[in-house]
Amino acid sequence: MFSKTRPFIFISLLWVSAIVIAQSPREDASDYSKSEHQIAMRDGIKLYTAVYSPQDTSQKYPILMIRSPYGSGPYGSASLRPLGPNSAFAKEGYIFVYQDVRGRFMSEGDFKWMTPYIQNKKGPADVDESTDTYDTIEWLLKNIPNNNGRVGIYGISYPGFYTAAALVDPHPALKAASPQAPLADNYLGDDVHHNGAYWLPHTFNFISFFDQPRSGPTTRYPAGIFFDERDGYKFFLEMGPLANANNKYFHDQFKDWNDWMDHGDYDGYWQAQNVPQHLKKIATAVMTVGGWFDAEDLQGALRIYKALEKQNPDSFNVLVMGPWSHGGWAGGSGSRLGKVAFGSNTAAFYRESMELPFFNYYLKDKGQLHQPEAYVFETGSNQWKTYDQWPPASERTESLYLEPNGKLAFTPPVNTNSDAFDEYVSDPANPVPYFEGAAMEMVPTYMVDDQRFVSTRPDVLVYQTDVLSDDVTVAGPVGVNLVVSTSGTDSDFVLKLIDVRPDGYQMLVRGEPFRAKYRNSFSKPEPMTPGSPTKLDYEMPDVNHAFLKGHRIMVQVQSTWFPLMDRNPQKFVNIYKAADADFQKATERVYHSASLTSQLKIRRIIE
Repeated sequence: MFSKTRPFIFISLLWVSAIVIAQSPREDASDYSKSEHQIAMRDGIKLYTAVYSPQDTSQKYPILMIRSPYGSGPYGSASLRPLGPNSAFAKEGYIFVYQDVRGRFMSEGDFKWMTPYIQNKKGPADVDESTDTYDTIEWLLKNIPNNNGRVGIYGISYPGFYTAAALVDPHPALKAASPQAPLADNYLGDDVHHNGAYWLPHTFNFISFFDQPRSGPTTRYPAGIFFDERDGYKFFLEMGPLANANNKYFHDQFKDWNDWMDHGDYDGYWQAQNVPQHLKKIATAVMTVGGWFDAEDLQGALRIYKALEKQNPDSFNVLVMGPWSHGGWAGGSGSRLGKVAFGSNTAAFYRESMELPFFNYYLKDKGQLHQPEAYVFETGSNQWKTYDQWPPASERTESLYLEPNGKLAFTPPVNTNSDAFDEYVSDPANPVPYFEGAAMEMVPTYMVDDQRFVSTRPDVLVYQTDVLSDDVTVAGPVGVNLVVSTSGTDSDFVLKLIDVRPDGYQMLVRGEPFRAKYRNSFSKPEPMTPGSPTKLDYEMPDVNHAFLKGHRIMVQVQSTWFPLMDRNPQKFVNIYKAADADFQKATERVYHSASLTSQLKIRRIIE
C-alpha cells in the first residue's frame, strides 16, 4: 500500500490556512510593495519575514502579522500573495507581515513542537514564541516606514497557537489579537489526544509530511510520505498496533511522532506545552474564534477564551463560535457542512461583521465596535445568539439519565436493582467505524454525520427520549457521568450526543471518548478491576444546540471509534508499545439503576 509513484494526495486540515493563502494573488495585492527581511532575534537566529506595504504613503498604517510553520511564500521580492485574513483588509489598508517561525522554511534555528514558554528567562539564549514575536514587532516598528505604532496578530490552527503565544509577555504595541482554532493543549482535547485516546489518521497523515527533516533554510520542504490507500479503516487495521507506524512506514525518522510515542501519558512534555496556564496580565484586546464542528481544535478555542476570561477579567476578551469545520470561517459561505444546512452564509457574515470591525477599531480607531462577550451560532434553530458571558447565565443544569430498554429521560431511574445494566462485546479486530465511507484522512464532516449507519450494531448501545414536546436548548460543556465495567483491565468509552430529526436523520451534535485508565489522572494511569462498576466523569466540549420540538435526543455508547482514535487493547499496557497479542475482546457494561446511575449533565437555556 506504500507508494511513491502513485501517491494518494490528501490535505491535512492543519494546512487549511496555508493552502488558502497560497492561491493566486487577489487583484488588491498589486497596490502593495513587498520587501523581504531576515530579522535577528535576541539569540542571533534570523527569521524570514515578508512585509507588504501600501504603495500609497500619504498616511500611516497599522501592522497586521501572522507567524506560521507552513511557509510565507511565494518567496522572492516580486512575488505577491493574497493579503490579510480576508479580501476586505487589503482594500482597507494595512501593512501585512508574514513570518516563518524558527526552524521552518526560510528561517534559521530549530523547530520545536508548540514551543514551551520559558517563565524565568536568564538571558538572551532563553527564547520562545513570546520573545520571537516581541523581537519581531520591535524591529518592524523601527524599520518599516509609515506604520502607526500599532500591531495586530491573527492565525488559524498552528498560526492560532502562535497568536495565543504572542499574548504571553506581549509587546506594548500589540493592541489586537485573534487566535482562531488555536492549539491550546495537544493532550487535553486538541489535535493529538482526546481524553487519553490518540487521534490516529489525523496525526499519522499530518506528521508524514510536516515532520520531514530539513538541512537548513529552504523555500521547499522535502516531499512527504504519501499513501495510495483510499480506505483508512482497512489501512490502519492492517497496520496493527501504533508501534507498527514506525516499524512499517516511518522508521524512526520523525522526531515529533517519536516524542508522542514516548509520552503516552500527560507528563511534563505535554504539560509544558499548555498555553492557557500562561495567559495572565494581558491588556491586548482578544477575539477568539472557533467552530462548533472543528474536528481538530474545538477545545483550543474554548480553552484559550475561558483562560483569558478567568485570568484577565478586566481585559477585552470575546468569543465567536460558528457552525464551522476547521478554518471554515476563512473562506466560502459557511452555509452548510456535509448534509447539514445552516440557513445563511455564516462565514461571510463573520468576516464582514466581526473580523474586520475588530481589527479596524483597535488598530485604526475606525468605526464602532458592537461586539458582545459571546457571539455564537445556535445549531438546530440556525440563528446567531449573543450573550453577556459564556456559558450563558440564563440556564440551569439538568440530567439526562440512561434507563432500561433504551430509554433516555430527564427523570432518574427507579429500578433499585444495582445490577441493572446493558452490555456489549467490544472487539478491537472489528471496531466501530467513525463515519460511513472510505478515506485515508480524518473526515471533518463526521462531526455532523448521520449515525444510523452504526445504530444497529451489537457493540453500540442506543438510548433516546420520547418525542420532545418543547424545544430543549443546550449551551456550554456537556458533562458525562457513566458507571461502567469491563472484563478487561482497560477500555475506551465513547459517548455521542445526537439530534434525531423527524425524517430519521441522526445528526451527531457532540461525541467524545474517554480512556478508562485515566479516570483519576491523565498523568498516572490505573488499571480497571475486571467486572467492577467504575465511575467515569468527564466533560465533552461545549455545544450550542437547540433540540427542536418534535425531535428526539439520542445517546450512543460504544468502545471503539475507528480509525478516528486508536484501538485500545482492552488490557492495561503501554498502548504505544503494544503488540498484536495484547489486543483482546472485552465485555463492556453500562449501568443504569437508581444506585448506579449513568447520565449526561446538560446546561439548558431558560427562556
